[in-house]
Amino acid sequence: MLETGMKAPDFSLLDKDGNTVKLSDFQGKKVVLYFYPKDNTPGCTRQACAFAASYEQFRTQDVVVIGISKDSVASHLKFAQKYDLPFILLSDPELQAIQDYGVWQEKKLYGKVSMGVVRTTFIINEQGIIEKVMPKVKPDTNAADILAYLAGEQ
Repeated sequence: MLETGMKAPDFSLLDKDGNTVKLSDFQGKKVVLYFYPKDNTPGCTRQACAFAASYEQFRTQDVVVIGISKDSVASHLKFAQKYDLPFILLSDPELQAIQDYGVWQEKKLYGKVSMGVVRTTFIINEQGIIEKVMPKVKPDTNAADILAYLAGEQ
């Protein structure tokens, strides 16, 4: 996995509307980049809704919020519409960014081992450098934890 101080890998992925989005498009802005397993699952929905509820606080600080999963563009569009998600959702079915950021890992659930996205958040500074890595974040507190960090409380 990537670490604090490393250059954040650029990527080029499609958003929920089919538009190409690159990390480098946001040079000069702070970016909260969060990877999550799957649209419309309980934890991922709570995490996305928490970001949506806090979105205005991120926006007023000129912070870009981007969520990435391996779900399709169509899945992201439905997910965003269903929960009124105002931030960018990117589709990574080929696991380009997911693997570049080291979040495609072995997971164990009820004794079964499989590969999947480990819920991880990266805070990337205005120069494209990883400022903070938050591995195995909790869906319910991820957005609040980031806001606390940005306010200098963590």
